[in-house]
Amino acid sequence: MKQVEITPEIIQLTRFGLVNCFLVHEDDGLTLVDTGLPGSADKLFQAALSLNRSLRRIVLTHAHMDHVGSLDALSFRLIGIEVAIGRRESRLLTRDFHTEPSEPANKVKGSFSKVETIPSVLLTDGEIYGSLQVIATPGHTPGHLSFLDTRSGTVIAGDALTAVGGLRVSGDGPLIFPLANFATWHKPTAIESARKIAALEPKKIVVGHGKPVMENATRTLKEAIRHAE
Repeated sequence: MKQVEITPEIIQLTRFGLVNCFLVHEDDGLTLVDTGLPGSADKLFQAALSLNRSLRRIVLTHAHMDHVGSLDALSFRLIGIEVAIGRRESRLLTRDFHTEPSEPANKVKGSFSKVETIPSVLLTDGEIYGSLQVIATPGHTPGHLSFLDTRSGTVIAGDALTAVGGLRVSGDGPLIFPLANFATWHKPTAIESARKIAALEPKKIVVGHGKPVMENATRTLKEAIRHAE
């Protein structure tokens, strides 16, 4: 599992060159953002050990299999670890795919694995979780969350954005990486969420799939939004 330092506080972990998770330094240890594909638990655990820090909490951007695939294995190994997900997204962990009256009635798409772990924290837009500001960014899924590390101005965007072949809004990915498009619930909502991220003027953007945007992140995101519109 490849490790890349995005900022002194954020380490990107990449498996198979395509699936990213993130370790975020906190005063009491590490927060793991997403758990990757099934079979990633040992590698994620070893990555944390290599930093000489303990895993204290897991926070999930959304419930697709490639983001929660190793959740059960990690929570079984780390008994009592705090697990957080968006309040709306938590329904997808239980395979409740019904939309709410206020939401577009599009079918929820993507691969969802069976998850036994019950989250201990349900997050809502705008709150602070550790050093991360919670940003509701629905579109890829109805309850998708992104996170802003205010220490560095870095947004961890999950699948609200992709960056394989350049930064794109979920649902508007290039032909070389169509998977996120197929799994996106409602593209117009994803575009609105991208605008919400851009309004924060992030200095760096990291995503669930693809390379980090280390320079001119806000400008690059605005270009991606124009492309998606």
